[in-house]
Amino acid sequence: MVRSHGPVLAVISLGGGVGAIARYGLAQLLPTQPGRFPWGTFVTNVAGCFLIGVLMVLITEVWSAHRLVRPFLGVGFLGGFTTFSTYALETRGLLQPGTVGLAFGYLVGTLICAMLAVIAGVWLTRTVTGSVRDPEKVA
Repeated sequence: MVRSHGPVLAVISLGGGVGAIARYGLAQLLPTQPGRFPWGTFVTNVAGCFLIGVLMVLITEVWSAHRLVRPFLGVGFLGGFTTFSTYALETRGLLQPGTVGLAFGYLVGTLICAMLAVIAGVWLTRTVTGSVRDPEKVA
């Protein structure tokens, strides 16, 4: 059976737009000032990673989700919400005399915190829902 990709592309686009608007709102609440730690992007990316951990447990272990949920929320919303390009641009901007240490801290700190956020999201969701991963179900 061949499915049309139209609905998948539509929900990814819609989710991406909503995620980008949410990121913009958070950036307005936590604006980045030159030479300072970019808290807005840091919080956005770490929160997005936490949410992807929550989402993946919910739609793969807890619920029988509709086929468009993952593209809408995972690829669309969280893809539009998180931002690698701004993270890279802000890191580059901090690579100036006097802020190189801050740039390195932001670069490494974001990666570590993002990975820990995914793990925390998975752990918390499994704990709250009582979901236990069955290694035999993993393909």
